[in-house]
Amino acid sequence: MIINKNRILSSENKKPILYDVYYNETGNPQPVVIFCHGYKGFKDWGAWHLVAEAFAESGFCFVKFNFSHNGGTMENPIDFPDLEAFAENNFSFELDDLDRVLNEIEKGNDNFPKKISTISLIGHSRGGGIVLIKAEEDTRIHKVVTWASVSDFKARFQENTAAFETWKETGVTHVENNRTKQMLPHNFQFYKDFKKNEERFSIKRAVKNMKVGQLIVHGSEDPTVSEKEARAIRSWNPESELKIIDGADHVFGAKHPFEESNLPTDLKNVVEKTIEFLK
Repeated sequence: MIINKNRILSSENKKPILYDVYYNETGNPQPVVIFCHGYKGFKDWGAWHLVAEAFAESGFCFVKFNFSHNGGTMENPIDFPDLEAFAENNFSFELDDLDRVLNEIEKGNDNFPKKISTISLIGHSRGGGIVLIKAEEDTRIHKVVTWASVSDFKARFQENTAAFETWKETGVTHVENNRTKQMLPHNFQFYKDFKKNEERFSIKRAVKNMKVGQLIVHGSEDPTVSEKEARAIRSWNPESELKIIDGADHVFGAKHPFEESNLPTDLKNVVEKTIEFLK
């Protein structure tokens, strides 16, 4: 297996993107899967490397990357030393980052297989919303899969609450990162960017207009994003497939750090169902 880790995608006047590529060179055109992490997530979280290996063993080229404003740096991609970038993150940046990764794969470089066939997207949690929007608006996408995805970005802002009004007045709010114990800042520009692009950022609109194959995977015991959100996404596209993993949580039994060499049972189930759908 070829594993190209921590490759840097640079673009003029934009923050660099760190990415990993896993594949087996066959000489034949290979299907590519791009994986998008969620809120407070990163490409090296938990068992994502085992997920990547499982896809590569099944004949895919698996690409995972850090969003440019996720708080990580090229030197330290796991902890979040760049809180200034985290504060400036928004959905526009994340969709642009995904576009840059797509462009790089299309253009090709020594980190990718010589020939590619199709490109599909997988998004976890907030990354699920990102890939649904991208799959609807970009004709390069073959199929789209969401794992424990959110169904509505707007609801997360909790408009008309005291906390929201304070955020608006002060220009910044903080959320604790349980993993690093940091207080992570969100500048109010995050909400302003959402309002400016509210129609584009409507997951419901994107799913209702979806023209590509769509798989929705969710755990029945997800404490972070309710199973109801998966069922809402399914209701907006009757052609989509819904798989509920009985008893599974938000990360399908994984954790960070993940020391074991095999995928947790629930995540293995998710990976198998996804590979079956994408083949």
